[in-house]
Amino acid sequence: MSVGSAYSLIHDSLKFSKVCSRWVPKELTEEHKRKCLDVCSRHLAHYREEGDNFLQQIVTGVETWIHHYKPESKRQNMQWKHPSSPVAVKFKMQPSAGKLMLTAFWDSQGPILETYQERGTTVISAAYRDMLQRELKPAICSIRRGKLSKEILLLHNSAHPHIAAHTLETLKQLKWEAMEHPAYSLDLAPSDFHLFGPLKNVLQGRRFSCDDDDDDVKAAVHQWLCAQPKTFVADGIKKLVGQAG
Repeated sequence: MSVGSAYSLIHDSLKFSKVCSRWVPKELTEEHKRKCLDVCSRHLAHYREEGDNFLQQIVTGVETWIHHYKPESKRQNMQWKHPSSPVAVKFKMQPSAGKLMLTAFWDSQGPILETYQERGTTVISAAYRDMLQRELKPAICSIRRGKLSKEILLLHNSAHPHIAAHTLETLKQLKWEAMEHPAYSLDLAPSDFHLFGPLKNVLQGRRFSCDDDDDDVKAAVHQWLCAQPKTFVADGIKKLVGQAG
C-alpha cells in the first residue's frame, strides 16, 4: 500500500487527524482530581437549586501580568502568500521587561473594579484584604446598587493571599462567601478561561510608551473592558456550569 493510500484511508475514511497536545498548567494527582470533582458537584447542586440567581450572585476576579509590549503570536502574524512570494521571516522577540499586575473583578453584568499593584510590591494577604475592604466593597456599592444587600459569592483562585487567615476574616466581616476553588483549576476561574485571553490578544503587538509610564497600558485595558458587551461577560459566568460539568 502506498503512503498516499494509507493517508487517505486514515484521514478521509477513518476521520483521524494529527493534533498537538494542549498545554495544561500542572499534572493533577488523584487527590487533586477528587477535590475538583467534589467542589464542582457542590457548585452544580447549588445551581440546580437556585438557577440563574446563583450565577448572578458571583463576583469573580484574579491577578494577571500586563506587559508594555508582547509580540504577536505566530497565528496573529499569519498572512496570505502566493507560491511565488518570498519566504516571510519574523525575528523572535521577548515580552518587554516593563509590566504591571492587574487585578480585575467582574460579574455577569460587567466589570466592577480594575486595580494595579504598585511597582516593586507583591500581592500579600494584607494588601489583598485592604483591597477587598477599601476598593472592591465601595465599587460594588457604587456600580451595583443593591447587590450588597444580597449574598455575595466571591470566586477567586486558591492562591495564598486569597485563602490566608487575614482574608478569610475580612470576608467574614463583609458577610461575603468565598466559593471553593480547587488548586490548579484555571478552567474554573472565569477570568483565566474567558476574560484575560481575549484582552491579551488585543494588546499583543501594541507597543506602549516608556516602561516607566503605565498610563497608556492602563487606559488600553480600561477601554477594552468597558467596550465588552454585557452578553460577553454574562457568557463567561454561564460557562462555569459547563466547565464544572
